Amino acid sequence: MACTSCSTGSKDGQPRGCKNNGTCGTDSCNKLTVFDWLSNMSLPGGEAPFDCVEVRFKNGRKEFYRNSEKLTLSMGDIVATEASPGHDIGIVTLTGELVKVQMKKKNVKNNAEIAKIYRKASQKDIDIWSEARAKEEPMKVVAREIAIRLALEMKISDIEFQGDGSKATFYYTANDRVDFRQLIKDFAREFSTRIEMKQVGFRQEAARLGGIGSCGRELCCSTWLTDFRSVNTSAARYQQLSLNPQKLAGQCGKLKCCLNYELDTYLDALKGLPDMDTKLYTEKGDAFCQKMDIFKGLMWFAYTNNMAHWHVLKAEQVKEIMELNKLKQRVTALEDYAVEEAAPEVEKTFQNAMGQDSLTRFDVPKKKKRPINKDKKREHVVDKKTDRPAGSNLIKPAGEKPAGERPVRENRPERQNSGDRPERKPNERNSRPQGERKPNENRQVGERKPNENRPQVERKPNENRQPRNNDRNNASERPAGESKPEGRQQNKNRNHNNRNGNKKNPNDKGDGGTPTGGGSAE
Repeated sequence: MACTSCSTGSKDGQPRGCKNNGTCGTDSCNKLTVFDWLSNMSLPGGEAPFDCVEVRFKNGRKEFYRNSEKLTLSMGDIVATEASPGHDIGIVTLTGELVKVQMKKKNVKNNAEIAKIYRKASQKDIDIWSEARAKEEPMKVVAREIAIRLALEMKISDIEFQGDGSKATFYYTANDRVDFRQLIKDFAREFSTRIEMKQVGFRQEAARLGGIGSCGRELCCSTWLTDFRSVNTSAARYQQLSLNPQKLAGQCGKLKCCLNYELDTYLDALKGLPDMDTKLYTEKGDAFCQKMDIFKGLMWFAYTNNMAHWHVLKAEQVKEIMELNKLKQRVTALEDYAVEEAAPEVEKTFQNAMGQDSLTRFDVPKKKKRPINKDKKREHVVDKKTDRPAGSNLIKPAGEKPAGERPVRENRPERQNSGDRPERKPNERNSRPQGERKPNENRQVGERKPNENRPQVERKPNENRQPRNNDRNNASERPAGESKPEGRQQNKNRNHNNRNGNKKNPNDKGDGGTPTGGGSAE
């Protein structure tokens, strides 16, 4: 991390990182720093120091510049360097004879084309440089929005301003060729500065942005790795790794660079072991190699007819069987050469029986208790009594025999056939003559008392009521051909309508008239 990024906004403007205030040369405050192990050694007499220095810019970008002005420079000094156009601001990371070694490593020729250092940066240069660095993040957001609006298949990963603020370099990644002519015009109109587009690879993008790898440490490409070698899947095969792209890929989406770190060691160890394509011939059947432990010198073989069962053999035993197979001899079986695997020792760990240190003990909700049935609760209470025998769940009345024993009747006659059965006595209750009712002895016969609370109302006689004539008794006295009285016929028809659900009698005219042809005697 650069010293300018370690600032916490203090009043004096000095960063707090490693407490060296931006002048740390041997610590990790600067990205891709190099330890100058020749700094405490003086040059031989008559030897002039090397006139080139190494200067670092944003995100580990390093360039070599010539110190033509013979300035006294040390690691951590901020200098103004030559740029096109204007000047740029950087930090010196290496001086002296080690710069010559780095230039030879990166194939940089020491000729007149190397740019030069103007001066040490003044406070005004540092202020302009800091203001330009502060514009980079908001500008990157706007630049991505413009690229999305133009429907360009590219990703703008980083923006770097020149030290004097006269030019901005946009770093982007893309799978195919991108036509960004219109994009540059929109950027120049939006940001009012000189625009430069530079395409980088996915590994270079990860190196510029940085991050944490699957190992838990900073990415190698952003801390010390400067050259990116090609990584093949054969490196994973030699190291007996599973070819899972999600595990083999790094932050950049490519194969991890660390697959090449131990590849030479694995290749040296594989020289003394048989190949993975080794095939053994036995009387029990042919066997193929399934797995290999390079450093322990063990190989796992399985028969073709039983691929699920593996046998462990040492590399020396495999070579011995291969020598016999070359002489066209078959061994009896692999079981004669198999190595018995020792049972893995169980590591004794602390077992927390109470689960008090579990961080997720409150995540699971408590289970609600079911309501206890009253009948079961009553049986449970009865079982707890000490004076009751075990297993008796019900309260039995006194004198009753325990369950399971059947009472025996005394003087019970043996069951006979249906024809020899004795006659049953008639039931006295059923034999009682119908209509006969026993008087209730408790019932007292007497006059009914009037209800005192009920008011007594005298019933007045109906003056319009006429005495009822007994037509049945006078039927013989009615002369022939005389019809029944109209009043009685109307009452009879009215009662008939009420019984039939208020159905109208067809012989009733509704006005109290006489029926048609009714009651005439022929």
